[in-house]
Amino acid sequence: MPFENIILKVDTPVATIFFNRPKALNALNNALFDELDIALDQVRNNTDIKVLILTGTGDKAFVAGADIAELVKMNPLEGKSFSRKGQKVFSKIEDLPIPAIAAVNGFALGGGLEAALGCDFIYASDKALFGLPEINLGLIPGFGGTQRLARRIGESRAKEMIFTGKNINAQTALEYGIINKICEPENLMDEVLKTANLIALKGKVALQSAKEVVETGLNADLETGCRIENNAFGLTMSSEDAKEGTHAFLEKRKAVFKGERY
Repeated sequence: MPFENIILKVDTPVATIFFNRPKALNALNNALFDELDIALDQVRNNTDIKVLILTGTGDKAFVAGADIAELVKMNPLEGKSFSRKGQKVFSKIEDLPIPAIAAVNGFALGGGLEAALGCDFIYASDKALFGLPEINLGLIPGFGGTQRLARRIGESRAKEMIFTGKNINAQTALEYGIINKICEPENLMDEVLKTANLIALKGKVALQSAKEVVETGLNADLETGCRIENNAFGLTMSSEDAKEGTHAFLEKRKAVFKGERY
């Protein structure tokens, strides 16, 4: 279907979703969330896609936050519904059976940072800014930011960012562990695509299993996490990709993985 607030580009085995409201600095509204929800289903259902990239159109913003012009008209119940919609959509990014990479090309504020945190990792332009400034509006983050940021960088640093509403630059975000890599603005997408294409060479079963084990294990104690890993290791051993990968190693050739997700 045609989208008005996002762009879905599929260049198998990589798909890219662009937040596409550049005049509003790609601010999040109900219509965008509805379209993103549909696009994520399309990505999930296309088994030829092995990696998803999220980024923003224009050169100023990944996503500069929620659309305040829409938000200010909401009553409390509508606000709660808007928050829940955003949480569900960003959780859908996190729950994809494929890796998702955020390419932050500018402002990643409020909902923008929350969208990026739903991805598996983040590359950023050296011009990028990160923050959860909702406190300056008398609000709190509502799309999962209070939870994902604390899990990513620890309780005290997350509280400092949330309580002060201050923005941090890419270098500080790298030091905090929010992002993995800083790139020159003109090289950002090339660097993200390089990593995406490297990941896309790996087996689908192993990628899906690795993502599930890391995310599930983080919410468990170490012993339980290791048991989860143990079961998943056995599952991957039964896959055609595991047979191909081990035989290719012994035969001193590159593996060609053709297995499908489970």
